[in-house]
Amino acid sequence: MAPAQIRFRPATEDSGIGFTLRHAPTERKRMIETMAGGLAVFDFDGDGLQDIYFTNGAAGESMRKESPRYSNRLFRNLGGMRFEDVTEAAGVEGLGYSMGAAAADFDNDGHADLFVAGVFQNTLFRNLGDGTFEDITPLSGISSAEWAVAAGWFHYDGDGLADLLVVNYADWTPDFDRYCGDRERGLRVYCHPKYLTPIANRLYRNLGSGRFEPVEAQAGLSAFAGRGMSAAFADFDGNGRMDVFVTNDNLPNFLFLNQDDGSFTEDALLAGAALLDHGRPVASMGVDVGDFDGDGLADLSVTALSNETFPVFRGAGGGNFRDATVASGLAKASRSYAGWGNVFADFDNDGWLDLFTANSHVNDLVEDFEPFAYRQPNTVFRNLGGSFGDAVEVGAVGTHRGAAVADFDADGRLDVVVSALGEPSKLFRNVSEQRHAWIALQLIGEQSGRDALGARVHVDGQTRWVKSAAGYASSALRPVHFGLGTAGRPVSVQIDWPSGRQQLLEDVPLNRTTAVHEPR
Repeated sequence: MAPAQIRFRPATEDSGIGFTLRHAPTERKRMIETMAGGLAVFDFDGDGLQDIYFTNGAAGESMRKESPRYSNRLFRNLGGMRFEDVTEAAGVEGLGYSMGAAAADFDNDGHADLFVAGVFQNTLFRNLGDGTFEDITPLSGISSAEWAVAAGWFHYDGDGLADLLVVNYADWTPDFDRYCGDRERGLRVYCHPKYLTPIANRLYRNLGSGRFEPVEAQAGLSAFAGRGMSAAFADFDGNGRMDVFVTNDNLPNFLFLNQDDGSFTEDALLAGAALLDHGRPVASMGVDVGDFDGDGLADLSVTALSNETFPVFRGAGGGNFRDATVASGLAKASRSYAGWGNVFADFDNDGWLDLFTANSHVNDLVEDFEPFAYRQPNTVFRNLGGSFGDAVEVGAVGTHRGAAVADFDADGRLDVVVSALGEPSKLFRNVSEQRHAWIALQLIGEQSGRDALGARVHVDGQTRWVKSAAGYASSALRPVHFGLGTAGRPVSVQIDWPSGRQQLLEDVPLNRTTAVHEPR
């Protein structure tokens, strides 16, 4: 029997999602204008359906949300691929020029909260559990001094409270006015990142009660300046503590390994994840973690620009990686595309993680200088058993940026939402043939917070990590999904909880979502 094909159907038109990302382009070609577009998928109201939050830009030179058209937008999932805009009622319009989003239950009250990263304006929203959020930024201890692109929640100190990494891009001010491009032809483009000074990221330790303490200096992160774009979290070296991988734009990537004393050691170069084998930095943008080759080790997918390929770093154990971009098939398959959002997900439920990428070039005038397109279609690369097939284009061309995956219609097939600069966002319904079984697990931790961030789950030879960060500047706080191919009977599930506890579940039923509580 021929393998089922992965197919998506555009579903935006009848969904009720009417959002256009207003990135406020100017003649000055400010870098912030081409780098907006993060989003978050999470169940903010606890009804079991995944909702969608889009970040938005701000008005021109003021960088303020001077009208509702610049509001960040929250869409509540009504079921059946239908959504309603509840932004105003929920109180999450946001402030300033927003970039990225990260969802997690940071106060362990059972309700998913939201952090929004932006240009000199970070915002922390506490979910009050009644359909509304409270902006607690002023009292939280979280600052807004830099240009933050992305963020991610993880348990760095093992105290059961989710801590926050804020990914900063560069030392930029609105006064930056360098002319880049071809002045004689009147072609002004976004400047190369080399003209912007790298800066360090921020790490905030969760103190409880909505208070956070900056600890990047004590943790050893402030010594490493980069042009951060996104972050991924997993215990890469197997010491029981959560590590961090950060993509850097045209600089070597960072791999921060969490030590027993709460500090981090930066080890990307020696670990094999700082650069591709050719030794040159690329425009590393989005990153996602997953075991694409089925060996139980965490691998990394990274997006980059056209002609740079989409890097793949294969986990080699002990916190080490190998450049598998060519061996995985992605070097050839991705070469013509420029990617931003990227997500590992089993779209055909065959037991192998496929890869979705949201595509568009960074330079809106690239066609005047290079043989590549600015507006590009999204792509899915089907996993053929540890390597990837040719790109299958998804939807029409566009200026795509952030992306997230969730089973929005609760039919067992993972769907996709994508943002786009100056264009309507796009929702894609997974209509792949339903030949295969699946399970989804909603983990609820006793000592690691409601969502058990960092837990590792093993099912039928597959490994997944509970995470919130997803691709470029985006977040997906959803049940852990496993495709099970032709399985015809209940399966066993092993869970390695962040607390160190292990749990074995027998006879977990197929084709449904199961809630699992950490044993006391």
